[in-house]
Amino acid sequence: MPNHMFDLTEKVAVVSGAAQGMGQATALALAEFGADVVLVDRNHAGAESTAEQIRALGRRTLVRATDVSDPAAIATLFDDVDQEFGRVDFLGNIAGDGILCQPEHLPIADLHRVLQNLVVGRFAMCQQAGRRMLAQRRGSIMNIGSLASSTALGRGHIAYSMAMGAVVQMTRELSTEWSCRGVRVNCVTPAQVLNPGLIARMDIDPTLERRFLGGIPAGRMGVPSDIQGLAVLLASDASEWITGAIIPMDGGNMAMNAGGTPGHELVRAE
Repeated sequence: MPNHMFDLTEKVAVVSGAAQGMGQATALALAEFGADVVLVDRNHAGAESTAEQIRALGRRTLVRATDVSDPAAIATLFDDVDQEFGRVDFLGNIAGDGILCQPEHLPIADLHRVLQNLVVGRFAMCQQAGRRMLAQRRGSIMNIGSLASSTALGRGHIAYSMAMGAVVQMTRELSTEWSCRGVRVNCVTPAQVLNPGLIARMDIDPTLERRFLGGIPAGRMGVPSDIQGLAVLLASDASEWITGAIIPMDGGNMAMNAGGTPGHELVRAE
């Protein structure tokens, strides 16, 4: 049995992006600590693979191939959750697509699409989960943002960074509105976490990995499992007084001055 502080038995979690990466890692960690998990991903086969692992742990699960940029589809998703589980205790708000394009060439239609995916969709997920949590007077939401919400990345990230800035401020506003009514809202802001899309970009541009590592004092890229401890903490009663927090998960990236030299570079030079 897990330590009682982190015990998620009888809690119901909804996790988007559950087919792979941080979404899958989050879902599995929550199930390991006792939660039943609703798995949301357009990649239905990948989400079913995650579900098989969760069922093997003896937990209940529900898989839905919901488009999390579509508020109507999100409303239907939560109706299904009501019928299957009757409650929502935790939302892992992880899925969402961005695009890369230089600011001077970015079509406004593409900007709208990114904002719909990463801002409107994330808000709709928060709204639907939040309504149910407010009725229970208890619940926790973990939005996934990015360091791009606080520092500029360049390299065509303008639409993504604008959206992530909105996610951070949305988190603060929802926490301010809802915390007194029992619903906590926090945001985790990762640096570069290895996923198929990022790996493909590094394959195309072999200089990217060294550039990323030059800003990460811990000396390695993130991996999906890095989110698991934070997810369990934020889903559990152990974090009852943590709300409105913007939590970097970045190997020290935010702490280091842009002109700083990470310690692992100094070690190599010795």
